[in-house]
Amino acid sequence: MSALEIRTIGVVGLGAMGGGIAQLAVEAGYAAVGREVTEELGEAARARIAHFLQRKVDKEQMTSEEREDALARLATTTELSELGACDLVIEAIVEELDAKRQLFAELEVIVRSDAILATNTSALSVTEIAASVSSPSRVVGMHFFNPAPLMPLVEIVRAELSADDAVETAFAVGERMGKRPIRCHDTPGFVVNRVLIPLLNDCLRVLDEARVTPEDLDTAMTAGAGWPMGPCTLVDLVGIDVHVHASEALYEKLREPRMAPPPRIVAMRNAGLLGRKSGRGFYVYD
Repeated sequence: MSALEIRTIGVVGLGAMGGGIAQLAVEAGYAAVGREVTEELGEAARARIAHFLQRKVDKEQMTSEEREDALARLATTTELSELGACDLVIEAIVEELDAKRQLFAELEVIVRSDAILATNTSALSVTEIAASVSSPSRVVGMHFFNPAPLMPLVEIVRAELSADDAVETAFAVGERMGKRPIRCHDTPGFVVNRVLIPLLNDCLRVLDEARVTPEDLDTAMTAGAGWPMGPCTLVDLVGIDVHVHASEALYEKLREPRMAPPPRIVAMRNAGLLGRKSGRGFYVYD
C-alpha cells in the first residue's frame, strides 16, 4: 500500500468549491488544469483565485513571487480532453448522481489508465459514481468542505472497490494541500454530514417548537454548547439550498426522520432565501 506520485491535478467545475480546490492545488505546488463549461466562467474562476492569493500576499502569508508562481501553474479550459495528462482528476460539478456518472464515464476514456478519479460529493454514494467506469478501483471520494482553502478537513472516502493505493494517494494529496485528511468508508453522509445534518435539522425544528429567534438559538448553541458558530449562521453560510439537498439525499438513503429537512427551510429554499449567497436567509446580509 503506497501513494502514487502526483504532479498534475485536474478539477472539473470551478465554482466556489472547485475553484477553492484548484487554488489549494497550485498553492501546494501542483500543476492544475481547471475545466469549466465556458471560457467566461473559467476566466472568472481564475480571477477569483488570483484575488484570494493576493489577499494572502497582503496578509504576508505568501510572497508576490509565490503568488505569481502559483497562478502560472493554473490553466483553464472548456475541453475535457485537456485533462488527459492529469494524474488525479477531482470532480466538483452539480450534486446530481446522473451528471457525475456521465462525467466519470467520459473521463475514463480521456485520462491515463493509472490516473485517479475523485469525486467531491458530500452526500451521494461514491460506490454508485464509481460504477459508471470499467475500472472502479481508481475511484475515491475527496470531500472538501466549503470554503476549501480555509476549512482544514477533507474526508477521503473508500468506495467498495477502491484500491489501497488510490486511497493513500488521495490522502497524501490532502496532506500536501495542508489539510487534515481522514479515511472513511462509503456510507451515506460519510462522517461529518452523517452527524451534522440531523443535528442541524434538530436545531432548526427547535426554532418553531421553542418559539426561539434565530439569534437566541445561535446564542444558545455558542454560549451553552461551545459551538464556534450557531446553527442558523452555519446553514446560512453553507447555503439553505445546499443543506436541503443534502438532507433530502440522506433521508432518501436512510429513511431516518431526523434526516428529512424541516418544512421551514424547504419553504425558505423555495422562496429563494438561500442565506449569504442570496443576501437573506435566517439573517439579512449586505
